[in-house]
Amino acid sequence: MTTAVTDPDTRPNGAIDAPGDDGRTAGSEGAGTEGTGTEGAGTDGDSPSLGARLRYLLVLSRPRFWLYLAGPVAVGVTYGIADVDGLFTPTTVALAAYFLLPANVLLYGVNDAFDAEIDAKNPKKAGDREARWRGDRVVTAAIVAAGTLGAATFAITPPVAWPYLAGFFVLGVGYSAPPLRFKTKPIADSVSNGLYVLPGAAAYATVAGAHPPLAALVGAWLWTMGMHTFSAVPDIEPDRVAGIRTTATVLGEARTYGYCLACWVGAALAFAVLDPRLGALLAVYPAFVAWVASSSVDVARAYWWFPALNTVVGTLLAMGGLWRVYPLWEVVG
Repeated sequence: MTTAVTDPDTRPNGAIDAPGDDGRTAGSEGAGTEGTGTEGAGTDGDSPSLGARLRYLLVLSRPRFWLYLAGPVAVGVTYGIADVDGLFTPTTVALAAYFLLPANVLLYGVNDAFDAEIDAKNPKKAGDREARWRGDRVVTAAIVAAGTLGAATFAITPPVAWPYLAGFFVLGVGYSAPPLRFKTKPIADSVSNGLYVLPGAAAYATVAGAHPPLAALVGAWLWTMGMHTFSAVPDIEPDRVAGIRTTATVLGEARTYGYCLACWVGAALAFAVLDPRLGALLAVYPAFVAWVASSSVDVARAYWWFPALNTVVGTLLAMGGLWRVYPLWEVVG
């Protein structure tokens, strides 16, 4: 159930930024947005325009990583449907729409709100891809509204999908927010990033009326664990200086590469149980980390290649699922 996805700014910070790769300690509001182009959304007494707030929310939602949540929905639907008539229904479209934007506003909004203090010193937040927290009441209300809208997903899905939806919201908020704050707990920070799998599992359960295959869940979960931990490698030294403990800071760079390799080999093997072709496709990830670890390529640069890699892999996965019910020879015939 992998996808073109893990923040990943959340490692998913998925297919990389999971809510945690851009800061790991609780903070307060009011950090600036220098250099982000969102200066109008501050909390220092100005009156930001609606346009400024919307631009800020857009940057906050990490458009580069939108497919980290919406992609698994597409994959889950294509493998769960019995025929092409089930591909585009009001329910599948609504799930895809929610996990494309509102869910990302919730996930990264919670992340940024509780990481405001550390993000004020994080150079990654000074660029044009991310913005430092400047949430006023309107922005905070938008994040709460995104979470509230998520309750509607339970109303449009069958009970078999509810555990996956509930798991997403618990892990998505608990990753960054106290008292759980998994992102500051080694191993738990990695394991909790299975949250990126859950929209796809919920979508599969919704259209199939049954739980996804266990091997798919295990393989996809291991994949997200590797994605999250790999994305933490560039932050090892800054996190150690800040006193932040993560899986990567505990293991160190070399052993973190080994951890990611093990996760991704496990993911490939799990998918191979379902179909050897899926295992072969997922094998690109252990090959990639082995190359990064043994070459002179800057891991901080490699981090930003993952959205493209995940998009290609996720697209191929979705096409494979679609071809089950609509074979290629019928498309070209």
